[in-house]
Amino acid sequence: MAIWHKIYKLSAGPMIMIVVLTKDNFEKEVLKSDKPILVEFWAEWCGPCRMMAPVIDDASKEINNVKFAKLNIDEENEIASKYNVQSIPTFIIFKLGKETNRVVGYMNKDDFIDRIKKATK
Repeated sequence: MAIWHKIYKLSAGPMIMIVVLTKDNFEKEVLKSDKPILVEFWAEWCGPCRMMAPVIDDASKEINNVKFAKLNIDEENEIASKYNVQSIPTFIIFKLGKETNRVVGYMNKDDFIDRIKKATK
């Protein structure tokens, strides 16, 4: 399975990179990351997950000190189970390989960005 990153080029902004996580890169990208990383646990069939996509894109433009990543729970169920993900979307912030914060469900952009900033100070 190929490991790839989703890259966005904004018309007047920076490149946005959201790492697509699999069992093959989870340890390297998350557990061994030297900067905080927000992992979205999601699924294609999840309506609230789709609603969060533009919120995540906006947050990744505004917050430069955090990596953003996605993990499809249908494809990587073992990892989702290991982190006791029972509802989606679930957002877990990891620092130095440890979970430091968790948010479940949809939230608006301002609240989402505020939670990330507070959790990654």
